Amino acid sequence: MASEKPQMAAKDENSALFPIFILTIMALALVPYKMAKLFRAASKKSKTIHCQCSVCSQSGKYHKSFFKRISNFSTCSNLTLVLLWIIMVALVYCISHMNTEIKVFEPFSILGLEPGASDTEIKKAYRRLSIQYHPDKNPDPAAHKYFVDYISKAYQALTDPVSRENFEKYGHPDGRQGLQMGVALPQFLLNIDGASGGLLLLGIDGVGILLPLIVAVIYLSRSSRYTGNYVLHHTLSAYYYLMKPSLAPSKVMDVFIKAAEYMEIPVRRSDGEPLQKLFLLVRSELNLDPKNIRQEQAKFWKQHPCLVKTELLIQAQLTRELAALSPALQSDFKRVLELAPRLLEELMKMAILPRSPRGYGWLRPAIGVVELSQSIIQAVPLGARKGVGGSGEGIAPFLQLPRFSETVVNKIAWKKVRTFQEFLDMRMQERAELLTQVAGFSTNETQDVEMVLEMMPSIEIDINIETEGEEGIQEGDIVTMQAWVTLKRGNGLVGALPHAPRFPFHTEENFWLLLGDSATNDVWLSQKVSFVDEAAAKIAASKAIQESKEGAGASLQEINTAVKEAIGKVKNGSRLVMGKFQAPAEGNYNLTSYCLCDSWIGCDRRANIKVKILKRSRAGIRSGLRPVVEDGPSMDDGIEEEEVDEQDEYDDYESEYSEDEDDTKDVKRNGTMANGISHSKAKGSSSEGSSNEEE
Repeated sequence: MASEKPQMAAKDENSALFPIFILTIMALALVPYKMAKLFRAASKKSKTIHCQCSVCSQSGKYHKSFFKRISNFSTCSNLTLVLLWIIMVALVYCISHMNTEIKVFEPFSILGLEPGASDTEIKKAYRRLSIQYHPDKNPDPAAHKYFVDYISKAYQALTDPVSRENFEKYGHPDGRQGLQMGVALPQFLLNIDGASGGLLLLGIDGVGILLPLIVAVIYLSRSSRYTGNYVLHHTLSAYYYLMKPSLAPSKVMDVFIKAAEYMEIPVRRSDGEPLQKLFLLVRSELNLDPKNIRQEQAKFWKQHPCLVKTELLIQAQLTRELAALSPALQSDFKRVLELAPRLLEELMKMAILPRSPRGYGWLRPAIGVVELSQSIIQAVPLGARKGVGGSGEGIAPFLQLPRFSETVVNKIAWKKVRTFQEFLDMRMQERAELLTQVAGFSTNETQDVEMVLEMMPSIEIDINIETEGEEGIQEGDIVTMQAWVTLKRGNGLVGALPHAPRFPFHTEENFWLLLGDSATNDVWLSQKVSFVDEAAAKIAASKAIQESKEGAGASLQEINTAVKEAIGKVKNGSRLVMGKFQAPAEGNYNLTSYCLCDSWIGCDRRANIKVKILKRSRAGIRSGLRPVVEDGPSMDDGIEEEEVDEQDEYDDYESEYSEDEDDTKDVKRNGTMANGISHSKAKGSSSEGSSNEEE
């Protein structure tokens, strides 16, 4: 009886502490997480990185309405956080209004006496309370309980010599009390028995074991279908087997539309008539043979309905024929474009995947994938890349500018502005006069064009290829390529979103750096380059430079200096690309470095690199040769003839949409070569390669 009441009080106390326990656990996780988010939000620079022209503003892609903000916020993670914070606030409110007190056993207070009362006073008080609470006098069960639990126990503690001595020494009639520990759980969990206990056990098993197991099974079953880039494995398998080394850029579309994601888009009966109308509008872009047009059309419609629908929807984007789409096709059209960037990225990886006997990827299809990506994002027909007149690049770069059309391009061509590079090289005032007087643009429309031109990236490539710690490059050596890719814009930004008002989704501009041999259609090295995350670029560049310097045996001071220099370059808009490959057989190789942008047309960059591979000598001997710079031929000594011959080889693998024959004839190749050590640098923003012969 003496120990029953403390145990009950302990249970009540533990039950009352349960909300405090839950609040503490939640606060340990939520408060640091929220503080970290607030710190990141406060430290993040509020800089506008998307195009500010009126066309992009009118597209509504960057305008966040009230409902759009709600939809962007209404993600599973955000809603979960809000729910957890609501629960925390409710717990704080409940705890603040809890009226739970730990009652200490005080026998004098229970009997209504002052401490130190005599035995006579104790007996009198007990008799008085017995008349009021004894079961024989008061039939109320509550009075009976109070009499047994408190009055009788207090009287015994004060009249029994041993109990009173224990109370005076230890504060309890039963003597010294041991440490009591409990679990902060609700009362209903502490008093379970019988059927209710079994149901509660099943509930705990279901929530704690079965529910997580079901969620894990669903997650694993779904994630097993996708790659890390949220692309179906069936898509990668199809891209792998359909990708061919001789795949022309015009045929890349045929492989791209065979993604499993596109095959899952439903084809409804009501889509028949709108697709027929759309076919008539985009027929000129479908590469149908005009000599057998009827057979070609019949062959086109005999394809799988999903392939027909997907290709027509992509052509609607390229030709800007969105008015012909029905409301049902509009939703399918957005789904096709939403999936396009990551599918094109995976298709690019399949093109540059090392599969040749020498472990090289394929250059020609890789260029075709990038060209298709540029056309989809800028909504420019693939046929616009075909060279016309004196331009080898076509009118495609012009069509990405605001309010430019084929008619406008033809008008300014009469003023002998036929290439996009000529248009870029004009002074701002000259361009304004050309657009206002010849093309009929207003002042605001001319300003929009200038805004987009300032957003266009200008790329510089500085590449160094060598065998670390050795003179020259021999067969089988592990060769290191170190490339600094620098991006500059007229508006001063580095990382930015491309001007793409006709692409309905946010998309970042990415670059692919390829080191390839156009004569053999090989990609020796490849890497994706992004200018958005500067912090990650600093870490990657610092680590790469540090490892490189340590491998070369540099001192700590030299390493720190090189790392600081690399961080400074990253801040100024450069990105470091490091790669290694095994040197092929002996010979001279005319390589080309490509920096291809997946979002802008006319911003790609090429630089020519000459690499000499020496024959493998005996172990420990590097042929006894010192670096000797081989002077390239002079401008008067047949350089043009050499360039034409090399360009003929390149044209075998160049895009038929980018016929650069006239441009590349003007290319001045740059490359100093000393026993295989090569260094090359290219600058500019157009797709024309440019480099100066170095003596």
